[in-house]
Amino acid sequence: MANINSNDYQNWLVFIKQRIQASQMTAALRVNEELIELYWILGSEIASMELTSNWGDKRIETLSKDLMLDFPGIKGFSKSNLKYIKRWYLFYDKHFTIGQQAVDKIDDNAAHPKGQQAVDQIDINLLKRIPWGHHIAIVTKTSSFDEAIFYLKACIQNNWSRLVLTAQIETELYKRQGKAITNFRTTLPEPLSDLARETLKNPYNFDFLALTAELKERDLERGLIENLCSNWAKGLLMLEINFT
Repeated sequence: MANINSNDYQNWLVFIKQRIQASQMTAALRVNEELIELYWILGSEIASMELTSNWGDKRIETLSKDLMLDFPGIKGFSKSNLKYIKRWYLFYDKHFTIGQQAVDKIDDNAAHPKGQQAVDQIDINLLKRIPWGHHIAIVTKTSSFDEAIFYLKACIQNNWSRLVLTAQIETELYKRQGKAITNFRTTLPEPLSDLARETLKNPYNFDFLALTAELKERDLERGLIENLCSNWAKGLLMLEINFT
């Protein structure tokens, strides 16, 4: 058997590691996408309920308790986070659109000269590109939709951590640099970037995975119980038939 050249092996090992990192990033982004979509639905439902049923903080608190009773330990269902979810949804809802058109508009505006009017629509797929903690920072620390989109795109382009994002907002990069973000990229975050690390380690994503596993376990338990009850009922029926 031929000996493996040391340099060849090292090059091959680098390739394997890069492939693992890319797979991790793809999986983390997929989880994040599902989480953000769930939050969008939650935000929509809460906002709709408040309009039709005169909901207030007490109702959100009740919802939080009910959800956390079934899904204990899930940070995303805390009262404070449900309020963030509603606030985030309402912040973007009037600018929301479905399909590629909005993404095209965002990319087109990215190349516009400094100071030009920013976009007035957004595709939810863009919102799925950053972790939930980043969204909280943007929604709570920016004052307009245009400014929020600027930092949203900057996070994706520059792979910012939440700490860096917060610092850029607080030092008013938007006002200093202007509204345009040039060379906007929509590729995967670099595996070793701060954004990638925070997406991989996002506690809300871990909670969401725990929620999914718990749901499957509950469904399995419910199915077993229903099956046992059904068999028990059938047994009683057969006994009744035999004795009549």
